Amino acid sequence: MKNTPLPDTQNTKDIRNIVINQVGIKDILHPINFIDRDDESYPSVANFTMTVRLPKNVKGTHMSRFIEILNASECNFSVESFMDLVQIVADKLGSNSAQIVVNFPFFRKKSAPSSGVQSLLDYQATLSGSIVDGESNLSVKVEVPVTSLCPCSKSISKYGAHNQRSHITIEAIATAGSVIYLEDLIDLAEQKASSELYAVLKRDDEKIVTERAYDNPAFVEDIVRDIAVELNSNEKINFYSLESENFESIHNHSAYAMITNQK
Repeated sequence: MKNTPLPDTQNTKDIRNIVINQVGIKDILHPINFIDRDDESYPSVANFTMTVRLPKNVKGTHMSRFIEILNASECNFSVESFMDLVQIVADKLGSNSAQIVVNFPFFRKKSAPSSGVQSLLDYQATLSGSIVDGESNLSVKVEVPVTSLCPCSKSISKYGAHNQRSHITIEAIATAGSVIYLEDLIDLAEQKASSELYAVLKRDDEKIVTERAYDNPAFVEDIVRDIAVELNSNEKINFYSLESENFESIHNHSAYAMITNQK
């Protein structure tokens, strides 16, 4: 019995003559191996959004091809190699415009300040890469949990000061020929906070961390300004967006600040 070819409906012509800027798949979870600054591989599970631009005369894109790309082999990438994956999407879908946004927890091994006990701390990372008419663009974003201690509370209280966990979020685009690593942004955020966080602390570690925060009070405004000073002087960075949110411990709201700069 002869097989009858199935119709390729999405590849037929569309008469409405309207370009679709982005079409593809959104929120698909897939295992990855992320290659860090030191060329070490760390497994994680990532959320992918993958799209291409659809010409005005084509009815639909080939949705299954996005999934095929992820499943063709182990999904390994670094900040430096991520754009190769975006180019694969553009080539396989036959488009001159492609974009991938990937979100994943990035884990770093940290040693407690006194005991030296090691533990993994998670950071939420996002890579957003696009190729439009041959021009590539990559932004690197990371959310860093830290501790902040209120300078006002310290100055007026007899018995201490209120502190809170905070999230510092930095998104950056590198200058041509430069690379911005997740670890670079994490290190900067932790240095400018009242104190960095650790997954495991012994009693002597906890003493050091709480005293460090007390010795380095910072308003949410201080945090973003101190980080912005460093980002402004960094010649590797062409654009950044910087946010800090303090989850207030004595209020039912957050304190928030944001700075952006296009150099």
